[in-house]
Amino acid sequence: KLFQQQQFTFIRALERTREEAHDLIRPVSSIVQVQCYKDHHCYNLTDRRILNMFISICNDLRCLLHKMETVHAGDSVTKGLLEKCKVLLNDSNDLSAIRATYPHGVVNWLSLEEARHRYGGVVSVLPIVIDSMRDWITYSKRHLLANVSPAPAMASKQPPPSQRAPAAQTSSSNKNTVQLQERQCQMCKYEDPRLKNKAPWRPPGKHP
Repeated sequence: KLFQQQQFTFIRALERTREEAHDLIRPVSSIVQVQCYKDHHCYNLTDRRILNMFISICNDLRCLLHKMETVHAGDSVTKGLLEKCKVLLNDSNDLSAIRATYPHGVVNWLSLEEARHRYGGVVSVLPIVIDSMRDWITYSKRHLLANVSPAPAMASKQPPPSQRAPAAQTSSSNKNTVQLQERQCQMCKYEDPRLKNKAPWRPPGKHP
């Protein structure tokens, strides 16, 4: 976004470096051409900073492309989008014929001469690459990564184990627990001491 806001600074930097290089006829048609202007014909700190920003963004996008390739194998659509970005970001690829279209206004901001013959391609490469990367992300979410999510979703809908057991099994479990406790008491042969001093049972009525 910062580079987009400073497009006119970028164009003016290219103008001055092209004058220093005596290279005002041919258009700026490749990334390596911008690199050459910066390294050999740029004597203004502001011009060097903006040209460096352009080259740095191109390098960052190449690194991002590599990471996107390692996310998943993809299919013909995602591979085609990444291949398109690789070609556009190739140092020596001819950019003179490409033009960013709506909603990007990068070409519209240029004069007719600049847009047609000088800088239309070099200002279009970054928006086109970023749009292709967004298309890759959108497509991957809808068609590739979505196939991984149903399994966890199904598992999350299952009730916890405590809620899965029916009432009959629960009562049976309690009955087994009681029987087990009675069996343990019999094994211990526990006898309540209060029962030893208790008088024997007699039928109701008067007794001497």
